[in-house]
Amino acid sequence: MKTLALTLAALVQAAHAAGTVCQARSGASPPLVVELYTSEGCSSCPPADRWLSTLKGRSDVLPLAFHVTYWDRLGWPDRFALAEATARQYQLARASGQNNVYTPQVIAAGQDWRNWPRLPAAAPAGGPQVTLVREGERVSVQVAAAASGPLQLAGYWAVLEDGHQSAVRAGENAGETLRHDHVVRLYRPVPAWASASGSSAELTVSRGASTTPRRVVFVVTDAATQRPVQAAVLAC
Repeated sequence: MKTLALTLAALVQAAHAAGTVCQARSGASPPLVVELYTSEGCSSCPPADRWLSTLKGRSDVLPLAFHVTYWDRLGWPDRFALAEATARQYQLARASGQNNVYTPQVIAAGQDWRNWPRLPAAAPAGGPQVTLVREGERVSVQVAAAASGPLQLAGYWAVLEDGHQSAVRAGENAGETLRHDHVVRLYRPVPAWASASGSSAELTVSRGASTTPRRVVFVVTDAATQRPVQAAVLAC
């Protein structure tokens, strides 16, 4: 951990000198991670998309819109759909003992949540501190060592974009104009590590078009259950 701390400190110092540093740290209480599995080809999904947009600006909730691929075969390829998002939804289903997936599906705090727009109780305080540092197109994360909690932690990167709009011309939503926020444009899992040792990782990501606000997220999870335990969001 001493080496990790020195590495992060050196990165911050160098970036400050260049005038390009920005950073973010997790809070004392982790945000409630809300994952929506959705598709532009699904006629029951737009209400869920609109609801997710209402969660913008909240520090106690981290919304993520994962667009899946399995609706694309019905005539409208969702331009935001990621094979990795579909794989994650199936992975979470297997972890919870479910045989099937569906849309729109909300997973809140790692659990299938069918009571939206109501949200479950806030996540309890705790979780390891997460520090994100951006220098140009390189984003570094340091997850501090944890003295309690799960023995093994894992995590994932997500790059989110807001303010998208699509005029749908085929499929179940033909003729509709759909608007999206919190869209996951990149999802990348990070292998598990011993929580007592802490961890670090890097991601190279562009800032995106100026008309499309972009955020970089790192979510720490319990490696055994996939339940989120902490997260940090970098909005610069």
